[in-house]
Amino acid sequence: MSMNLVTLLYLAASVCFIQALKGLSHPTTSIRGNLFGMTGMAIAVLTTAALIVELSGQGKGMVWVLLGLVAGGAYGAWRAKTVEMTKMPELVAFFHSMIGLAAVFIAVAAVTEPHALLQGLAKGDPIPGGNRLELFLGAAIGAITFSGSVIAWGKLSGTYKFRLFQGAPVVFAGQHKLNLVLGLLTVALGLGFVATQHGAFFYGMLALAFVMGVLIIIPIGGADMPVVVSMLNSYSGWAAAGIGFSLNNSMLIIAGSLVGSSGAILSYIMCKAMNRSFFNVILGGFGGEAGQAAAGGAVQRSVKSGSADDAAFILGNAETVIIVPGYGLAVARAQHAVKELALKLTEHGVNVRYAIHPVAGRMPGHMNVLLAEAEVPYDQVFEMEDINAEFGQADVAIILGANDVVNPAALQKGSPIYGMPILEAYKAKTVIVNKRSMAAGYAGLDNELFYMDKTMMVFGDAKKVVEDMVKAIE
Repeated sequence: MSMNLVTLLYLAASVCFIQALKGLSHPTTSIRGNLFGMTGMAIAVLTTAALIVELSGQGKGMVWVLLGLVAGGAYGAWRAKTVEMTKMPELVAFFHSMIGLAAVFIAVAAVTEPHALLQGLAKGDPIPGGNRLELFLGAAIGAITFSGSVIAWGKLSGTYKFRLFQGAPVVFAGQHKLNLVLGLLTVALGLGFVATQHGAFFYGMLALAFVMGVLIIIPIGGADMPVVVSMLNSYSGWAAAGIGFSLNNSMLIIAGSLVGSSGAILSYIMCKAMNRSFFNVILGGFGGEAGQAAAGGAVQRSVKSGSADDAAFILGNAETVIIVPGYGLAVARAQHAVKELALKLTEHGVNVRYAIHPVAGRMPGHMNVLLAEAEVPYDQVFEMEDINAEFGQADVAIILGANDVVNPAALQKGSPIYGMPILEAYKAKTVIVNKRSMAAGYAGLDNELFYMDKTMMVFGDAKKVVEDMVKAIE
């Protein structure tokens, strides 16, 4: 196989990846985007496999590659098939950790036996300075991605008692100074490796990078996890790109750069949606204030509550209804019931729309995917900036399992979430809120919306409550 053909095939795969990103930018083209992505990856894998056989002169080494592909592919297919919608963020964090760890393993292999992986090197030849820098950067970013993703996975799961895996931020005196010192030491050891190619510098740098990944994520509260997921996605891409430069693999460089840049752009969008500093996100220095508020707990006050029948009566007599889905809806797996409710209301002449906050749920796009799974028409789903102006004219806003993204506390100076853009559900003529209890959201703040005279709380599992509403409307 000539290098010209390899370059051409890698270029074709790159075009597929670019088209995949373009397709995934909108729900109506997401299936096509996924097909492009799978096609591009198939081309890249087959081309790389053929290149391995040609360069090695035999196909024996491919046995190990195929075993890895079969094992990894089978596990990935099984996890994608069986994962619950509420567990999707944890799965994404896990995949990010694996990408980071793969970058670390490749870097370790290249440092241990450079002649086997780096082109143009004979056994015993020193690694060129440029390649050492690339290996340092790829390994360091990969290690930070791996350990940081493991912490994010634990925080997102919410099922482990281990302190580092709990949703509240883990903070201690001198934390930022310690991070700064460790960061400088990591860079110093990395540059030492670049200058001398001494293994002790490389492995010392790698150990500190693993620790840095943990320390960067633990001070971030659970409410900010959607931004963390997109940030780690970006890190994993840059780790892959760095290793791609070391291996002189254009496909890995392009794919990693696409993932890294798109993840960074998504992180920036998420930061704007939560009124966070982009640079604080990169350095892991935000989320503490929300966590301190969480430690204090929410203040319990009396609220006006009603039944599913009461809510159904209000909805049935409305002209316009805006549905705000949240994580509670995903936990209850109530998306199909919500679609049925919307259909019943539409049959009664009610104009029904859905309002999506950019960080609702536990990862970017979580609610969009949830509604798409129930085949909710895309023309009924609106992003925050497109729907906020409509709440003032809406007869009813029904909030299903959402909390922080509709909390008017974001409008109050001094609040931990002050300045965070919210869905302005409080402007609707009547507000119906479904929650299991009055427990605070991930930000740990009391929600004034729940205590307004226009608000009626309907407590209970979202799926059962919505199903009861459907029956009452009939």
